[in-house]
Order: sequence, then structure tokens, then C-alpha cells
Amino acid sequence: MNTLVSGELYAQVQHFYAHQMQALDNGRLEEHANTFTEDGTFALTPGAAPAVGPDAILEELRLFMKQFESDPTQLRHHFNQIRLAPQEDGSIASTVYALIVRTRPAEAPEVGPSIVIHDVIDMTDDRIRLRSRSVSYDQLA
Repeated sequence: MNTLVSGELYAQVQHFYAHQMQALDNGRLEEHANTFTEDGTFALTPGAAPAVGPDAILEELRLFMKQFESDPTQLRHHFNQIRLAPQEDGSIASTVYALIVRTRPAEAPEVGPSIVIHDVIDMTDDRIRLRSRSVSYDQLA
């Protein structure tokens, strides 16, 4: 399907992603997890079963972030090339290219990994939430 979405909807989705990723990058994991629907799924780890619902997603994020507890790394998720496609059920399929930049004190930023994010977006009462997200890593392709 190659249907264009409105500029307003595109801007709303960009704003949603900015809010969501800034919450993640600044350690507000519960806020990030609550951007998913109650039955939303998040497949972060290739081959693992997806986390289902905000509580399970929050736990998945906490486990993932443990690897940085003793490492003063600042992560920044940079989303671009956002492609939105309306679906027959009213949801929106979103494909996003993302780079993650890691910065440690007094060191040059490190770019990587390069990922592709596949989301299904629900719009309810002008609120955006994710029904599903799967992440694929370019280096594993």
C-alpha cells in the first residue's frame, strides 16, 4: 500500500517518537513502556519471545539497561526515514531507520548499531500508542 498520510499525522508521529525516545534515553523507562497499548508487544531481542504489555516491556527495558549500570554511557536514538502506511483496520504501519549513538565522558561518540524498527501504531482519541514493535539489527542481517 502506497497511500500518503497527512502532514499533520506525520508530524504527530514524529513528535510521538521524539517523546518516546527521549524518555528512553533519559532513563524514564516506565514512561517509555506506557507508550504501548495494554496488549502491545515489543520484540527487542532477536529470537526471543516479545514482551507483552507495558509491565513486561518495562521489565525487558530494565534488563536491557542493566548492561550500562557500571558504564557511564549516554545513549541517543536517532530516528529517520519514517515511512507510514495506513492499514485497513485503522492502524498505521511504520518503518523507521534508526542509529544509536553511544557517548562516554571524554570520548568521541560511537555510532551503532544501525537498526530498522517496525511498528504498528494505534490512534485512539488523538493519542498515539504502539500495538507492536519489532527491532531488526543490520549487523545481524
